[in-house]
Amino acid sequence: MRIITGLGRILIVLLFACLSRECSAADGPRQRSILVLEEADFRSPFYSEIFDGIRAAAKQNGHAHTVIYGESLDLARFPGPDYEDSLVGHLKTKFADRSIDVIISIGVAAAKFLQKHKQDIWPAAPVVYAFVPDLPEVRALFLPDTTAIFARVRPTHLLTAARAIVPDLTRVVLVGGAWRNPLVYGHWKQDFAAAMPGLEVTDLSDATLREVRNQVATLPAGSAILTSAMYSDGEGTYYSPASALARVAESANRPVIITSDTFLGRSGVGGFLLLPDVIGREAGGVAARILAGEAPSSIAAFDGDNVKPIFDWRQLKRWNVDEANLPPGSEVRFRELGFWEQYYWHTMLVAAVVLTQALMIAILLRERRLRFLAEVEARQRMSELAHMNRRATAGEMSASIAHELSQPLAAILLNAETAGHVLQSPAPDLGEVRDMLEHIRRDDQRASEVIGRLRSFLKRDPTERRDIDLNATVDEVFRFLSVQALTYDVGLSTEPSPATIRVKADRVQLQQVILNLVVNGMDAVAHLPADRRRVVGRTSLTEGNLALVSIADLGDGILAGKVTEIFKPFFTTKTQGMGIGLSIARTIVEAHGGRIWAENAPSGGAVFHISLPLVVTRQA
Repeated sequence: MRIITGLGRILIVLLFACLSRECSAADGPRQRSILVLEEADFRSPFYSEIFDGIRAAAKQNGHAHTVIYGESLDLARFPGPDYEDSLVGHLKTKFADRSIDVIISIGVAAAKFLQKHKQDIWPAAPVVYAFVPDLPEVRALFLPDTTAIFARVRPTHLLTAARAIVPDLTRVVLVGGAWRNPLVYGHWKQDFAAAMPGLEVTDLSDATLREVRNQVATLPAGSAILTSAMYSDGEGTYYSPASALARVAESANRPVIITSDTFLGRSGVGGFLLLPDVIGREAGGVAARILAGEAPSSIAAFDGDNVKPIFDWRQLKRWNVDEANLPPGSEVRFRELGFWEQYYWHTMLVAAVVLTQALMIAILLRERRLRFLAEVEARQRMSELAHMNRRATAGEMSASIAHELSQPLAAILLNAETAGHVLQSPAPDLGEVRDMLEHIRRDDQRASEVIGRLRSFLKRDPTERRDIDLNATVDEVFRFLSVQALTYDVGLSTEPSPATIRVKADRVQLQQVILNLVVNGMDAVAHLPADRRRVVGRTSLTEGNLALVSIADLGDGILAGKVTEIFKPFFTTKTQGMGIGLSIARTIVEAHGGRIWAENAPSGGAVFHISLPLVVTRQA
């Protein structure tokens, strides 16, 4: 019986042990908590971003279920011992039965509050100080068993930004109440004097918002406005810092240097800006380490990476600031994107489609050209093709000649008819008739010159080499083809050598060579956009006692492997060409002791060169 009773007791003990273990497992670990004490209002963008950064850091470090409390002390807008005493009573009552594992103190005012009242409210909670400057006066506020992440825009930072925006800086204007607080900007007067001796400083930190707006509206050149947070207009109205500084900026006639990322785009050109999200993440990361078991005293206070030079691109343009003058590592925001940045993929897609189509067209044209060359080589002989090329050239020029002749002939007819009417009058004005006859004579000479040029181009007299002016010869060909160029809407121009160049050559044959090259150039650019429909003729002197004629176009150039083949008989790139024009040109040039060659210009298009020996002048 005793054995049975003993076994029963053992079973009961084991049952209670199991139940106790299951209940303990069900309860899980104790929930952890972080209290964030903000010195200002949580609703402001700056402190709201800090709180969001703390929450993101806690989640990232595996404390997603940690309770994060937030309290806005709002001491800047509600100063005084009565409010502070009521705040202490409120917090003691509110957190009487809540365990706080870590306090994150944001700002100098919050640090001062904890120094006086932490022992009464949260005596055992460790503290992480954030958004405080690394100054001896601030470190004196730190309690035992604490650590800190410093965040500070130094006075020298503000001067550096101001000098980047205003290169001829001579005066700074201080706006905002923080300039009066040595726990924020420290000994800024000594810092300014050391950085810029002779700098004129206008301190408006005690002025009302109305007075500040009036002062900054009429600042002289060489001035910059250095701002800190403003919470009141000094006349009983309270603002958020962003709203107050925006009102200052809208009246300012000089650049406004700001200190917070949340002010950018509303109240200034930029500067070394505090990054509230980074401040929150850094503080949240240290708090997570403490929740994981590290002692705050073992985490040395450090400078956070929470200040960066950032500027507003629109304000830089407004004040004509060269971005090269900005501090190294500066970030420029609100930049207007260019066409390429906005439509990169659209442009690439269109270019791919166009290139694909161009490749297909090139392949088809190449096949067509090869078939045409095969037919020409099979059916024609060199002499017949040369004769046909000559007749084709004459046919092309005849349209230009007909157009050029029509003008003087029409003028002759008009003057002759007018003279006849004048002579039929009872008292004809013989002076007027004499003028009309002079006009008829000049127009007849113009027509004769046109016909003479045509005859000189087409005559088949024996070769006769004489000393000719190369500049004049090239100019005659370009003037002769000017009407035909208008038909194709191609611009012709010459760039003659400033020195007279004389060569010994058959003028008709040399003009025929130049004419073929110019016509080829016009054909090469006729299908291109207007800015590329241009052919230029140049003359110059080269080393070796040689004259050089260059005919350049802005076409598609010559295929890499065809630069030397284009002068061979029957080679052509034209759908209606015979492939003998350049071959004949080479024959003529070489017969004159010269050389002809072609190359692709670096800027696009093809250039044909003709080199000829200069006339040797005999010394007297």
